[in-house]
Amino acid sequence: MNIIGIDIGSLTTKAALINDGQYIDAILERSTYDFKKVGNSLFKKLLERNNLEKSDLDSIISTGYGRNSIPGLANDKVTEITAHAKGVQYFHPDVRSIIDIGGQDSKVIVISSRSGNVLDFQMNDKCAAGTGRFLEVMAEALEVDIDEFGPLALESKNPLTISSMCTVFAESEVISLFAQGKAKEDIAAGIHLAIAKRVAGMARRLSIGEPMFFCGGVAKNPAVKKCLEDVLEMDITVPELPQLTGAIGAALISYEKLQKNA
Repeated sequence: MNIIGIDIGSLTTKAALINDGQYIDAILERSTYDFKKVGNSLFKKLLERNNLEKSDLDSIISTGYGRNSIPGLANDKVTEITAHAKGVQYFHPDVRSIIDIGGQDSKVIVISSRSGNVLDFQMNDKCAAGTGRFLEVMAEALEVDIDEFGPLALESKNPLTISSMCTVFAESEVISLFAQGKAKEDIAAGIHLAIAKRVAGMARRLSIGEPMFFCGGVAKNPAVKKCLEDVLEMDITVPELPQLTGAIGAALISYEKLQKNA
């Protein structure tokens, strides 16, 4: 049984193929203003790479920020909350809490130790604060490549305080600190710590517990992970393929649904 899950995020689109409940392959690209175009493009590339035709698929399911943008392609859709929960469980069945930080939103999810279902969640999707886009803007302000931003922050011995989490005001604050001659690594560390405090505030409103996992594109940033661990005072694990848990999870949800109806 072949199923493709397509996770259309605000910054990155991911497509994952599973066969009989097992992860096979995935592909991802930067999202554009045209979600429908990038979703269809990734779908075709994934089929070609695995020598498949659309007729070989049993289901195509969408999730993520732009999950409603490919109705002619996907035959089903699911929220990113349940998709990420299922995707992390595929790699780590014992997961109890998840932090997911994507391009335009951040989420904290609590999973039942008995049923494996989502018990509760908090989501910030009204503001760029505490998201991948926030990090990108701050990195640009400091003229640092986004892939080097986290490692730079880890070099700091004296993190500075960033008082504003509004992207516009925080950018001005960062530029001002840089103009004052403050070290880039100390400014970067302050930015990462501010994000961690923002997300930790969401987490504390829930009954989070270990094992805690961190997924989404921002999970690849080591400084965000360390700051979250320090603020929450708990160990956090980045699962294998952290950017793909939504796409994989969506495909698995569709697979389980088809099995039940078989």
